[in-house]
Parts: sequence; structure tokens; C-alpha cells
Amino acid sequence: MIPRVDAGPDTVHWGYFSAALKPVVTIESGTRVTMSSVSGAPDVMPPAPFTIPPALPAIHAANMGQHFLVHMCTGPVAVRGAKAGQVLQIDIEAIEPFCDWGYTLIRPLAGALPEDFPEYRLFHVAIDKARMTGRMPWGQEIPLKPFYGVMAVAPPAAWGKIATPPPRRNGGNMDLKELVAGSTLYLPVFTDGALFSVGDGHGAQGDGEVCITAIETGLVGTFRLTVRDDMSLQWPRAETPTHVITMGFDPDLDECAKIALRQMIDLIAARNGIDRYQAYALASLTADLRVTQVVNGAKGVHCMVEKRYLNR
Repeated sequence: MIPRVDAGPDTVHWGYFSAALKPVVTIESGTRVTMSSVSGAPDVMPPAPFTIPPALPAIHAANMGQHFLVHMCTGPVAVRGAKAGQVLQIDIEAIEPFCDWGYTLIRPLAGALPEDFPEYRLFHVAIDKARMTGRMPWGQEIPLKPFYGVMAVAPPAAWGKIATPPPRRNGGNMDLKELVAGSTLYLPVFTDGALFSVGDGHGAQGDGEVCITAIETGLVGTFRLTVRDDMSLQWPRAETPTHVITMGFDPDLDECAKIALRQMIDLIAARNGIDRYQAYALASLTADLRVTQVVNGAKGVHCMVEKRYLNR
């Protein structure tokens, strides 16, 4: 039986990552775990007839008196045998919405255009799980392509307790919409057990996440977690059935692009047995640089190359 970790007061860490967190479950490398997540502080809860999962008010109550931070993260899940310097392979086998609602909000002083949108707005989105659509309050429907905005391992112990919003080398709030079911994420490991967490469920999102939110909603996902001691990474990396993806995070989008592109050049050179000049030329012909998000403090750029341009 696949172990399942559902979001609740005892399984959620709200707004931070830390190597000091105790795992809620430990699994063997190469095995699967199912994890659910919820999203939303008390002020974004929807009216009837939408159904609020019991976990949400329970998590709110357990955190009364504290500043409500951004991301409710479920976990962490420890993977037996994982050590710093290795890589955790996360095969995303399934992701589905389990709530009948989500929300999108505009917050003053946030987003890509804070000077243009100074007022708070909250939009509840009706989710049709059978049709996999989200209906906006004005009637427009959006196809759902659910993914976790946050997937992370624990940061190095020396970093202490760190906030979830900026994506970092341990992953976190990457907001990469390509990480749907059927894709694979690779994260560098910084502490024993890796300590994998998920959160920030998104029903749909555009590249950029320009107003600072996607369709924020509850998701349930199944992941196969495998320790790789034959890989070494400095930054997160991903694969879809058709593409390899490198990532860069920095407050400066130009730096994000350089970080992602340098990794892709190294990968192209290694996979094709060519030098970096040749790989740079091939990247200019085959690599797509895309803006992941521009709203998380550290922005994101990802570089995508079709696997047919890589020999192995």
C-alpha cells in the first residue's frame, strides 16, 4: 500500500523550510508516496455552496496568533539513505484537484504591475473536477492543468529556517507549470533523508504568474522518490516526456537566464560529446528560454530543449 500524507495541523509547515523539521513519514528509495495539500488563509475562504476541507480551519486554528504566511507545505517525507551531495528524483505520477473551488487574488504592492493595480481583489474559481475546468466569476472557463507550485527538499542546515516564497537551489516556490503529472523533477539533496515537501497547489497558471497567484487550490499527488548517487546538481532540473529543463532563480531576470542557459550548455555538451562552443551554438538553435515567474522575489527563467537534440 502506498503511504499517504494528508494536509493537517500535524503534517503542514506553513511558510518555511528547515533542515530541523522532523519527517512525518520515512519511505524507501524508489517507492511512492501520496500527499495532499491545501491553500488559503482565513480571509480567502469561499462562501457557500463551496466546500471547505476540514483541514483548512484546523490548520488556521493551530496557527492562531501567528502571521499567516504564504505556502502551506505538506511534509516533509524522508527518503531512507539520502545524503547531502546526492540528487532526489521525483517522478510525478499523478496530480488531481480535490476541492470544488480555488482562488486568484490581486494584492497591493505585489505582482508584476503593482503600480497599476493598487487595490485588493479576490476571485473565487468554481472547479469542475469531472470536466477539469475552472470557471471564473464572470463565466469564463479555464482548462485545468494542475501542478504543485512548491516542491522542495530541506535547505542546508546552515541556512536555518527560510521563508518559502523565493525559489532557491533546494527548489521551493518554483511555479514551473511544466511540472504536471508525467514529468520528473530532480533536486540536489542538502541533508539526511532529503526531507521532501509539497504545497501551493495550482489548478492553472500562465508563465509569469503575473498577478502573484494562479488558481490556488487543494491538490493530491502521487510521487515516486528515488535517491540518485550517480548525479550531481547545483540547481533543480526537470524532464517532461519531450523536453529537458534547466532553471535559474535570481532577482534579476538576466541572471536567471544566464544560470539556466549555462546549465543547459553543460548538459548539451555532456550528452552529445561536444565542446561548450559547439553546445552554445546548438542551444541558440534549439533551446527556448521562458520566464517561469516574475513575482516571487527571486524571479525564474527555465530553459527547454527537446530530447531529440540530445544523444543520451
